[in-house]
Amino acid sequence: MLGICRGRRKFLAASLSLLCIPAITWIYLFSGSFEDGKPVSLSPLESQAHSPRYTASSQRERESLEVRMREVEEENRALRRQLSLAQGRAPAHRRGNHSKTYSMEEGTGDSENLRAGIVAGNSSECGQQPVVEKCETIHVAIVCAGYNASRDVVTLVKSVLFHRRNPLHFHLIADSIAEQILATLFQTWMVPAVRVDFYNADELKSEVSWIPNKHYSGIYGLMKLVLTKTLPANLERVIVLDTDITFATDIAELWAVFHKFKGQQVLGLVENQSDWYLGNLWKNHRPWPALGRGYNTGVILLLLDKLRKMKWEQMWRLTAERELMGMLSTSLADQDIFNAVIKQNPFLVYQLPCFWNVQLSDHTRSEQCYRDVSDLKVIHWNSPKKLRVKNKHVEFFRNLYLTFLEYDGNLLRRELFGCPSEADVNSENLQKQLSELDEDDLCYEFRRERFTVHRTHLYFLHYEYEPAADSTDVTLVAQLSMDRKSVIQLDLANTKKAMIVPAFETLRYRLSFPKSKAELLSMLDMGTLFTFRYHVWTKGHAPTNFAKWRTATTPYRVEWEADFEPYVVVRRDCPEYDRRFVGFGWNKVAHIMELDVQEYEFIVLPNAYMIHMPHAPSFDITKFRSNKQYRICLKTLKEEFQQDMSRRYGFAALKYLTAENNS
Repeated sequence: MLGICRGRRKFLAASLSLLCIPAITWIYLFSGSFEDGKPVSLSPLESQAHSPRYTASSQRERESLEVRMREVEEENRALRRQLSLAQGRAPAHRRGNHSKTYSMEEGTGDSENLRAGIVAGNSSECGQQPVVEKCETIHVAIVCAGYNASRDVVTLVKSVLFHRRNPLHFHLIADSIAEQILATLFQTWMVPAVRVDFYNADELKSEVSWIPNKHYSGIYGLMKLVLTKTLPANLERVIVLDTDITFATDIAELWAVFHKFKGQQVLGLVENQSDWYLGNLWKNHRPWPALGRGYNTGVILLLLDKLRKMKWEQMWRLTAERELMGMLSTSLADQDIFNAVIKQNPFLVYQLPCFWNVQLSDHTRSEQCYRDVSDLKVIHWNSPKKLRVKNKHVEFFRNLYLTFLEYDGNLLRRELFGCPSEADVNSENLQKQLSELDEDDLCYEFRRERFTVHRTHLYFLHYEYEPAADSTDVTLVAQLSMDRKSVIQLDLANTKKAMIVPAFETLRYRLSFPKSKAELLSMLDMGTLFTFRYHVWTKGHAPTNFAKWRTATTPYRVEWEADFEPYVVVRRDCPEYDRRFVGFGWNKVAHIMELDVQEYEFIVLPNAYMIHMPHAPSFDITKFRSNKQYRICLKTLKEEFQQDMSRRYGFAALKYLTAENNS
C-alpha cells in the first residue's frame, strides 16, 4: 500500500509540475516584457527596428531569457515523459473501472528492427496513443487438453481476471476432458462479463495429425495453426496464449497493440529469448529456419480477418510440407512452422517488446527484458522444469505464480461498472434467493452461504475411471486406509450402511504412518497417537467404541448418539450435507443425524483407520471461539435444522430433540 501511495504522490507531483512550470514561466516572461509600464517585444530584431532604447545590455538579457526558455521547454518534455511512464504503470495499482487510454510501449515493424534483437527496458512514446474502449470485449484463445493443462489454465485465467477492466470472451480449444472440467468451473464460477465458448479439439486432429511432432505438447501443440478455420468467421482479432502464462498487468494493454499494426502485419510476436534457432546449442544442432533468433508463440496477436484474406491455411501448409522433407518432424510444435513462414515473409510480423513474453527457460536472455521485476507484463513458464527453472528472480516469479494458483477465485466475481453483462440464469436465480433474505438478520451471512454457488474445479489428478461390474465402486473423499474392501462383505451396494473409519490424531507434524493395526495400537499405547479429539470433543467419536475396536476382527454395529460425527463410507445416493452449515460446526453432525433418521446402519470397520495431522486453526474455528454472535447463529441454525427434521420425518425425529435437551 505504501508503494502505491508513493507512486501516486510522484504522479501528482509530476502533474502539478507540468501544469505549474509553464504558468510560472509565462508570468516571468510576461512581467519581464514590460519596461516603464510599456510592453516590450521579446524579438531582438523587432526591438532593433522599433525601440530606440535597445542596448547591448538588453540584448544579453533577452539572449539569456531565450536560453532559459529552452531549458524550461526541455524540463517540460522530461516531465511529460515521466508522466507518461507513471500513467503506463498506474493500471497495476488502480482497481476502479474507468475508461482508459493505454500508453503503448514501442514495438518494431520494419525488417531492420526485426533483426535488431530483444528490446530492453519498458519505455513509452509521447503523442497519440491507441485506445481500448471501456466496455470493448477482448477475445482470448487457448488450446487446452487433459487434466494438467486444465489445472494450469485456471491459474492463467485468474491472473487475467485479477487485472482486467474489460469484458472477456474466452475461446477454448479443448478435448472432452478439459471441456468437462472447465465448463463446470465457469458455470459455477459465474464471473460477470465473461463469456466462454468451447471448440472440439478432437475434431481438429485430422488438420494437423500429418505433422510429426517431438514436442511434449503432442498433437495439441500444433492446433494454433488452424485457428483461422476454427474460430468464428466474424471474429477479426484474438490474443492467443499458452496455458503456462501468468499475467502481471491488464490484458487490455496488449489488446491495444493491435492498433499499431501497419501494412501487412498480421502476427504480433515476441522474439525468442533462447539460442535455439541460432543452431549453436550443441554439435550438429539443426533447428527449423527462422529469422534471426526466431519468435516464441506462447503469446500471439492474430489479425484473423487479414490472415484469412492472405490464405494463411495454404501458406503454412505449403511451408510445413516443404520443410518436413528435410527436417522430418517439428521440435517445438507450431512454433517451428510459424517461424519458417516468417522466414519467408518477414513483413507479416509486428515485433512485440519482450516484456510481453518473458520466457523462463534455462539459458535465455529473459533478464534483458526488464530493468526491474515491476516492469514485467507477462511471464511464460516455457521450460519443462516449470517452477524449478534457473533465473536470478525466480523466487519472485514463483511467488507470483503461486499467489494466483492459491488465489480465491470467488473474489474475482466482481461486476464491471457501466458494462452490461449477458443474462445468466444461475446468477439471476441466486440474486432472487438472496433478495428474499433479511439483511438485518444477525445470522444473515450464515443464511446467505446456504445459497452461494461455490466454484467447482473437477479432477485435479489424472485417473482412468472404469466402473466396476459388481457396482462396488468407492470414492475416497478423505485420507484413509482400505486394505480390505468390506464393501462386498457388507453388501453396501444393496443396503443402507455407513461404514465408520475409526479416526486417530497425532500432535507431531512428522509421523511415520503405521502400516498395520498392530503398529497403530503400539503407537497409541506409547502416546504417539490419540483417539480423535478425545481431549477436546470426546462426544464426537465416542460411539465408535475404541476399546472394542482394539480387539475386533470383524465389523461391528454401533448406535447413534448426540453429537456423533464419524468419518464414513457410504453409497453415492446417500443424503447430501445440509448446506446451511458452512464454516465450523455441525456439518458432519447434521449429516450423521440424517443418515440415522433414514435408518442407515453404522458399521465400524475393524482393520481400517485414519490419522488426523496437526495444522493451523482455520479462520472459521477462530471465529467460533472468539465471536459470541457466531456461536449464537450456529445454535439458531441447529434449532432450525431440528425443526425441519421434525417436519420431514415426524415421530422418528423426536429422539434428536430429546437427545439434544439431555446433552
